[in-house]
Amino acid sequence: MSNIGWIGTGVMGGSMAGHLIKAGHHLAIFTRTESKAKELIDAGARWVGSAQEAAKNQDFVCIMVGYPRDVRQVVFGKEGVINTIKPGSIFVDFTTSEPSLAMEIAEALKKREVFSLDAPVSGGDVGARNATLSIMIGGDEE
Repeated sequence: MSNIGWIGTGVMGGSMAGHLIKAGHHLAIFTRTESKAKELIDAGARWVGSAQEAAKNQDFVCIMVGYPRDVRQVVFGKEGVINTIKPGSIFVDFTTSEPSLAMEIAEALKKREVFSLDAPVSGGDVGARNATLSIMIGGDEE
């Protein structure tokens, strides 16, 4: 199974990460409030202390955070994933964000030999809980 760094375990991200754990994937998770990750930790996820640590040595790095400013902080901030994400991995942003930010992230990660996907979701918290979200994926044609 895949090693996944997951950042953001709120209403949507928590349910999405939970489905990955149930499917047998290994998750290293980070969110601003550790207590919001308790259920996932109890289910087998490993808590880490920063987004940067969540990205380290993972096959996939997925984020589901609130707003574009949060996406920017998670990727480019002092403890951002861009500092530790490994070449050859895949970055997926499930946050509904700004196309210009998605392009900026893709360009920066490409320089680090990381493939980036912008993948906002539709279906709300019920869709996340029931694993019925629609995912609109955009990325390089490769």
